[in-house]
Amino acid sequence: MADSAEGTCELCGRHHVRLTEHHLTPKEEGGTFLPTAMLCIPCHKQIHALYTNQELAARLAGIEELRRDPNLARFVKWIRKQPPEKLVKTKKSNERKKH
Repeated sequence: MADSAEGTCELCGRHHVRLTEHHLTPKEEGGTFLPTAMLCIPCHKQIHALYTNQELAARLAGIEELRRDPNLARFVKWIRKQPPEKLVKTKKSNERKKH
């Protein structure tokens, strides 16, 4: 995760959060020069805790796809209500642990 300045997370919409660059198609899946999104650290970590790079490349390679995903939507709904300085512990999902 490459660090950046403060701003607004493109996934959860929280303001004044530290942002990291998320490759919408993971680099190892050919996304090095494809679009990226600036995400807060909790959102970025949650995405990678829930999904493999193969899953991200195959079906979640855009902000709207990520927002519509039921597993991530629950997290986004919750994190939106948290203060910008809130950092959360992230655990891999049981599905992700199998990979």
